[in-house]
Amino acid sequence: MEELLVFAFLLYEELVTEDEYSKCLNELFFNNPENNDLLYLEWETDIKKAIIYIRTHFDYKNLDLERFGKFLMGKLKEVYVNYSDIKCFASRMYRLWESLPGNIQDIEPFWILSYADEPLSWGDEEQARDIYEHMFGYYNK
Repeated sequence: MEELLVFAFLLYEELVTEDEYSKCLNELFFNNPENNDLLYLEWETDIKKAIIYIRTHFDYKNLDLERFGKFLMGKLKEVYVNYSDIKCFASRMYRLWESLPGNIQDIEPFWILSYADEPLSWGDEEQARDIYEHMFGYYNK
């Protein structure tokens, strides 16, 4: 379910497509057809309602941070590679950080989303890119 939570945050920020979400949901449902949450989401055609459902029904106290973080960093790296404007990307990453649950905002690597854009304020694009790329590799240690 951590994957669906990642998609909920990224869909809310319009960083991934509904098709990507649907493929993930279908795979999860195929592997666990008895899960009522997945069944509900399979039938929900309004993506905004699906996002709300995922975000409000997820048990954040039992969030597998490593699984969530690995999947999120992987998806963000995909977005980053396809973004040509680092300033626009950075702005979206800060908004993403703001939408994350408060209990993980101040934990690495999620905290990086809140400050990685700072070098851009003095024109240092290379340093900002280095920070983001370090964040993407956080779980590869």
